[in-house]
Amino acid sequence: MNASLNEKLGTVKWGEFKYKEVFNRIEQGRRLKKDDQIDGTIPFVMSGTTNAGVVNYISNPVASFPKNAITIDIFGNTFYRNYAFGAGDDTGVYWNDATAYSSNAMLFFAVAMQKSMMGRFSYGKKLRSSQSEDFTMHLPVTDDGAIDFDFMESFIAELEAERVAELSAYLTVSGLDNYELSSEEESVLKNFQSLKWDTYNLEKLFGKATRGKRLKGDDRIAGTLPFVTAGEASEGISAYISNEVEVFEKNTTTIDMFGSAKYRNYKYGADDHVAVVHTEAVPMKAAIFVTSACHKAAHTGKFDYGHNFYAKDADALDIQLPTKDGKPDYDTMTALISAVQKLVIKDVVLYADRKIEKAKTITKH
Repeated sequence: MNASLNEKLGTVKWGEFKYKEVFNRIEQGRRLKKDDQIDGTIPFVMSGTTNAGVVNYISNPVASFPKNAITIDIFGNTFYRNYAFGAGDDTGVYWNDATAYSSNAMLFFAVAMQKSMMGRFSYGKKLRSSQSEDFTMHLPVTDDGAIDFDFMESFIAELEAERVAELSAYLTVSGLDNYELSSEEESVLKNFQSLKWDTYNLEKLFGKATRGKRLKGDDRIAGTLPFVTAGEASEGISAYISNEVEVFEKNTTTIDMFGSAKYRNYKYGADDHVAVVHTEAVPMKAAIFVTSACHKAAHTGKFDYGHNFYAKDADALDIQLPTKDGKPDYDTMTALISAVQKLVIKDVVLYADRKIEKAKTITKH
């Protein structure tokens, strides 16, 4: 956040407001077991931060909460929802159907609420929405003590403009702002169904996988080297260390104890629950394709806490890859990943462009 925004936060007047003073509707979701969920288009929200708590898209006749609402789960994780959704019984929903708050105001509320509940709830002490009505949050106020909606509106708009400008700069520097497909990329997408595939053994392609070494949490010394362990949070990076450990090269693939594969475009260390597949010599985008093939072959539910995936399992792993003249077709893999990347990033680039143009219009006025 730039200096001017920090200064604004430091000079504005603040007041304390109960949740029930801001929202006239505070409700709890309803239980819907996973086995009872029917595939559909309704986002279904439960506790957790992955995918902002959206665990499935359903068609069950559940209570539909309106867009422009805020959810808080049993652990205090708070999200603003700009779409209609269903919610499980571990999620509270907050909105006001008497006053149409703007999306920027709701975003400000969500941050203030998250801050007010930080560290207060856990598995041993879970939050229910009915308990939160008298909880308080701090909000900007006018001289007469009313919520300063004008301040919140301008602050969120300015913060968004700042973040979008940073995103646009990153896309330009990284070359991701070019989303036009080349003729080769268009061709490989068009002919995807006719590609030839073959089965390849990882050890025969890349040599023996390497197993990381155990490094207890208490023994880790803070530093700058990413240290990879099993898990999905932060792509498995559990710490940044300065310990003398084996450093694995970038452009390699890790497969953790559960069979979850991830591509690494940076040097890193790894613990004993991680196998490293040495794809260093493969072109980067082809290596990303190989990682996806590894994940599909290994992350099947076969491996868990009782049956870990190890380096020897990586050596025995067979994966499906596009093939040409009896060898992996890395050129096709590269073109496929490049095309998919452009298709995915296109909406992001167009979003950034629209937001920047909107910000320019506002600035002119």
